[in-house]
Amino acid sequence: MRRSLDQQLGSFLRQKRGQRTYAQFARKLGIAPSTLYRLENGEQSVTLQRLQQIMQRLRCSMADIFHEEQ
Repeated sequence: MRRSLDQQLGSFLRQKRGQRTYAQFARKLGIAPSTLYRLENGEQSVTLQRLQQIMQRLRCSMADIFHEEQ
């Protein structure tokens, strides 16, 4: 079963956060820790503007975040 885009983003963010706290990683992304928590857990959808900000700060592309699953 394919994961939703929200789930793919959440998984990507969890992986990138690693052992850092929500506060540390949220500061790097320029968002609130509570927003990061909700994004990671699929409780909030990302806006295109916020997604662009995250990609710029992590120096990644949409293809890095959202990929086809077999």
